[in-house]
Amino acid sequence: MVAACILRFISTGALRVALCAPAAFLGAAPCIAQQSAALAVYPVKSIRIITASSPGTAEDFFARSLGEELGAFYRQRVVIDNRSGAGGLIGNNLVSKANADGYTLGMVSVTRIVTELMHEPPPYRALADIVGVAHVASITNVLAVTPSIPVRTPSQFVAHARARIGELNYASLGIGSASHLAGELFTRAVGIDAVHVPFRNLSDSFVEMVLGRVHYAVLTLPAALAPVREGRLRALAVMTPQRSPALPAVPAIAEFGLPEAQFDSWSGIVAPRGTPRRIVEQLHGDIVRALHKAALRGLFVRQGAESTPESTPDGFTRLMQSEYLRYQTLIRQERITAFREYACASPDEQRASAVHDAGVSAEC
Repeated sequence: MVAACILRFISTGALRVALCAPAAFLGAAPCIAQQSAALAVYPVKSIRIITASSPGTAEDFFARSLGEELGAFYRQRVVIDNRSGAGGLIGNNLVSKANADGYTLGMVSVTRIVTELMHEPPPYRALADIVGVAHVASITNVLAVTPSIPVRTPSQFVAHARARIGELNYASLGIGSASHLAGELFTRAVGIDAVHVPFRNLSDSFVEMVLGRVHYAVLTLPAALAPVREGRLRALAVMTPQRSPALPAVPAIAEFGLPEAQFDSWSGIVAPRGTPRRIVEQLHGDIVRALHKAALRGLFVRQGAESTPESTPDGFTRLMQSEYLRYQTLIRQERITAFREYACASPDEQRASAVHDAGVSAEC
């Protein structure tokens, strides 16, 4: 009689046993199938989460917070790999080209989409190369103005801007950044004419706004909260359908009949296309479990973010697809390409910009 074969292995801290009945009675196929199922346990080694941003950014914060939870649950290392640079091209491209085995993931934001749209030919396919795993969090954005402008509502600001065609400008953290897209969406939604002034860092843009040389910006809530509360900037609206608990006296942009100006700074986990569906589903379930933890939710709230555990892999993919279409229209209509807006600006506009580079050129 053929002895039963016993396969034992340890995964995520639990002992699992696969028993194969004697081949003489049940045949070899069931034994092989059970062994294959047993060996399919995930994860059995460390996981890498690539973020196309530098340490200290929102994406990095979300990746590290989530990585700690997953690492403790899986009893495996979760390594956060910061690959910033080239407007997100480096990190995003690494995720697209990684092995589809579940051991390389990406923490992405809207820049995953717009980076492709601003380059010709595109360095990667923003959505075709990845699959959604989980929508992790969203950050509220705030329309803020310099206190030197005598306005307190978006309606007053629009009237002020329309009386000064071409005189106002708005700040961002670079061409194609979330703050650039949000500023452009608002500017288009209300039909005003304003000059885009990209900055290398947030502190420089704050200085120029406080001095009144830059007039407005759409900023993330964590960035805007302190200067707004201190009176250095004035918040006119949050760019969401509802008001924010952090700034309850500040109206939502939807209250002014401007849904097209709404802007969501979302972040989520993706995997290379071809990653087995069972791994995607397992990761999603484990991420959702982490997002339901009160400690993690509280950590997100303190950073001005809201966790989104109600998402599904397919739902997150649909969100990315709809955002792709939205920004594809915006970028094509405004002819936004990497560095083009700066290169085509007037000398005065270039001097006002914090990204002056005499070597930049483009066809205007």
